This record gives sequence, structure tokens and C-alpha cells, in this order.
Amino acid sequence: MAKVDVIMPQMGESIAEGTLTKWLKQVGDAVERDEDLFEISTDKVDADIPSPSSGTLAEILVQEGETVEVNTIVARIETSKEAAAAEPTPEPALPAEPPAAEPEEPAAEPAEPAAVPAAAPPEEGPAPGTREERLRTRSTPLVRKIAADHGVDIGQLEGSGIAGRVTRDDILSFIDARGAQPAEAPAPPRGPVVSGAGPAPAPAAGEAGVLRLPIHGATLEVKLPKVPIREGDRVEDMSRVRLRTMEHMLMSQHVSAHVTSVTEIDFERVVQLRKKFKASFEAEGVKLTFGPFIMRAVVEGLKAYPILNASVDGTRIVYHADINLGIAVALDDGKELIVPVLRNADRLSLMGLAEGANTLAEKARTRTLDFDDIQGGTFTITNVGVFGNLFGTPIINQPQVAILGTGVIEKRPIVVRDELGGDAIGIRHMAYFGLSYDHRVVDGAMAAFFLNKVQEVLENFPEDVV
Repeated sequence: MAKVDVIMPQMGESIAEGTLTKWLKQVGDAVERDEDLFEISTDKVDADIPSPSSGTLAEILVQEGETVEVNTIVARIETSKEAAAAEPTPEPALPAEPPAAEPEEPAAEPAEPAAVPAAAPPEEGPAPGTREERLRTRSTPLVRKIAADHGVDIGQLEGSGIAGRVTRDDILSFIDARGAQPAEAPAPPRGPVVSGAGPAPAPAAGEAGVLRLPIHGATLEVKLPKVPIREGDRVEDMSRVRLRTMEHMLMSQHVSAHVTSVTEIDFERVVQLRKKFKASFEAEGVKLTFGPFIMRAVVEGLKAYPILNASVDGTRIVYHADINLGIAVALDDGKELIVPVLRNADRLSLMGLAEGANTLAEKARTRTLDFDDIQGGTFTITNVGVFGNLFGTPIINQPQVAILGTGVIEKRPIVVRDELGGDAIGIRHMAYFGLSYDHRVVDGAMAAFFLNKVQEVLENFPEDVV
């Protein structure tokens, strides 16, 4: 007989750890390969994890409620040597990197609040039988921590999340309505989170700390400045997602040589096409925004200049065969962000781009994203214009080499050609686009060529594509 290790999977490039919320099998139970073995909850998604092999569950090494790093062995399955040899070796997880902290994608409106997961002790007592009951009762570790501090039974609340799951806003609203007070002050944060590791001890208030960032196999120490806290100041702990974002942004700026180029685009053609086809899209149940037009233009730009759809692997450049667009979506009134991925965007029609982006945005806000929804992005689009900004200089979403920030589309007076070919002042819908790129592999000329291509497509958008 042989034993096969069962590991905590990495549910996307931005996930460093997961909480094992429920074992679906017990020691001694027979399991089939690809049969659901346990459930996990991460910063981004909840999922059932299948068994990597057929056999008997011999050991459980991580208990329900425990939060562990990706690639941690959580159990072992006893199987025959022949079966074990036939099983594929699990691929090592990618370095954990949270999504780039930029505002939401072009096709979405301001997002609804979402719960923030964080590590906390497991609940006591048996879990309900059905998955829906377990989701509702367990919720996220942060929600369980708040409930425990205030003596609230989560199972008695009607949650607004998936399958009636209780969110952070649900529990806080209940506590506010009840007028409850915590039995004791919440514990201070346990410090900056190191990628691939659990929480580290936090510096005391007013003291400087050190954030350790893993970069290409080495560790970079970033000193956190000392901040005096005065009377009247409000101090708020960073959420786990916020800590991950801080780590990722610092890492990205240390890895890539950031440069940003900005161009101005006339959207009058797109505005007219959107007006013309908006009703027909709605008849198909799809909301048509400016987002799909922008995505189509980006796809054409990436086809023409594939260096923008690449990644850096040491001293090698990896040109990706697929065009998978990361679409940044703001959550929790802009306090947090996630970047779901619209896969194979170059194979989608305008209708497909619109439908895909809208679906991903809705899944992000309802916390129903799947594993495939959050990994494999090759280029990211973030819409700073949805919040009224003219343009932005976004930070690259590693391991990509570029990210496009789209500014607000608004009417402005510009110089146009009149019917006689002379100059005149006209009112047009205009927007600024800011492209941040990695100067290690992308030069200013190539960035300009890409932006020019995007501009050309949008200003001369073919009607037959719609």
C-alpha cells in the first residue's frame, strides 16, 4: 500500500492560505478520485475540494476551522502502489499575490458590500448536514469572531449572502439593532502578513514594524514608519484582504520598473453605437456599457503588440497564447477589490464580452466566484472613471507586464474639422486612458503603439462587430 498526500490547493494566484471548513469524509472512509473530500473558504472563494486519488482516508492532519498555507498537507489517502503511481503529481502553487488595488471594471456599477474573511478559531459543535446550512452557520472566520465577541448565534440570523450565508454587514447590523456591546475590546491585529505565512506579531501602537516580501526566492524587508497617534484619532485594523493588497502593491513596485503613459480618446463613435444597440442587447438580457467596446479595443491592441500580453520569468519573456482579461471589481463600497478573469476574450463577440463581464462582476459581489474565475489573467483593465476620475496610474497586477486604467467619459470642448476642412470647436465625449507598463520589457514606444491601436479601434469602431 502507498499513501497519497492531500494538500491545501491554491485557489488562484492571489490566494496564500485557506480555511478548512468541513470534512466530507472521515478517517476510514472509502473515497473515489475526484469525489468531494473537504470544503474550504479563502479570501476570495468557497469551494469543495475533490480527492486526488481513490483509496481510504487514512489520516486527517488539519482539523475543521484551521487556516493553513497553500500546499500544506491536510490529509493522506491510503491506496495501492499501482494507483498511486498512476496519479499525476500535483503542480506546485504559484507565489501568492493579491490582486492589484485599483477601482472596478468598466462594465460594472459601484459594488455592493461584501464580507471580509479573516482567520479565527473554529466554531464548537457539529456542523449542520447540508452545504447550504453549513455555509449559513459557518460564514467567514471574521463573522464568526464578531459573533463570538458579541454572543450572537449565527444560525438564528437571516443572511444576505449566498445560500443565506451571514455576511459581516449582516452581523454588524444585527448587533447595532440589538444595541449589543462586545464583552471585551477586540484584539489588536497580529501584524503584517507575510506572503505564504501566517500572521506575524504586530508592533505596538506607535512603533515601527517590518513587512517581509518574498521576491524571486529572496525576502525583502520593508520598514513600516512610526506614526504618532493623538487624541481624537481613529485607529482601524486592516482587514486581511487589505493587508494582502498592501503586500502585493509593494512587491509589484519592487519587481517591475513602472512607467505610465496617457492618451486621450474620442468616444463619440462608441457613444452613438451604444445608443443604437443598447435596446437590442437588453432584449437579450445583457446590459451594454462602454466596457465591452473597451475590451474589444484592448484585445485588438494585444493582438497587434503581444509584448503587452506577456510575463517575465527570470530573464525570459513568456508570450501568452491566450488573452485573459482581468476586470477589476470594487467591493464593500470600494474598501476592497477583486480581479476576476474573463478568459479567452479574443474569442468572444461584443455580446459575449458584455455578458461575461457582467456575470463576473455579479459573481464577485455575491462571492460566488469559482476557481477558474480568478486565475490566469494576462492583462488587466481597471476603471477609475466610474468614480469620476480623469485618469489613473495603476500598479501592475503581477505577474503581468501592463494594466490599463480607463478614465471618466465626459463631454468636453475640443478642436474638430468642419465640413470645409477648417478648425472648429466641437463638443465630444472624451476620455483619458492611462497605461502602466513594466519598463523591463516594454519601452515607451511600444506602449504608445498599443495605446494608439486602442484609440484607433474605439474612434473607428466597426458597426458590423456590434
